[in-house]
Amino acid sequence: MGFEGQTLLPAIRNMKQFDQFLGSKYQYGVLLDTHLGQLKGIVKASDQAEKKLLIHVDLIQGLKHDEYAAEFISQEIKPAGLISTRSNVISKAKQRGLIAIQRLFLLDTSALAKSLELIQRMRPDFIEVLPGVVPNLIEEIRKETDIPILAGGFVKTEQEVQAALKAGAAAVTSSETALWKEMEKNLG
Repeated sequence: MGFEGQTLLPAIRNMKQFDQFLGSKYQYGVLLDTHLGQLKGIVKASDQAEKKLLIHVDLIQGLKHDEYAAEFISQEIKPAGLISTRSNVISKAKQRGLIAIQRLFLLDTSALAKSLELIQRMRPDFIEVLPGVVPNLIEEIRKETDIPILAGGFVKTEQEVQAALKAGAAAVTSSETALWKEMEKNLG
């Protein structure tokens, strides 16, 4: 499972960025910071442009971030996948056949150990590691879990993307539109 050769996944924070994503060569994108009223229209526009969205459930305003929200989004909105820090959301995404991405914040050694334990139980399709500019931790998590890694947070340059990929990340998420344009040149 992958993103059809995409090593950068545009992380969309607003409608201007969404329009840029729709006009780009990228097929997959990550939807951040939206509200429930916009969700169906955004996914419909994305589908019409033959784009696939991964929705960050924890950042949707107007929904409680639980398995019921995941069920609703899976059935009514039908995105390509769900991203969450919550294991019940990941479980529901997997049940519904969506790409399930567990978001992991690297705060300290203790948080990492607890997160790795949870990930081994949940077995998401991908793990999004934040911040994504710590190659040695990307490498460690990849080895510990054998689950593909997305690196996100603070990734602003092509060199940082390449460092994350070299450390074993399958792809990088970034809301830096200048980086989107720079990396888009590498797409077919």
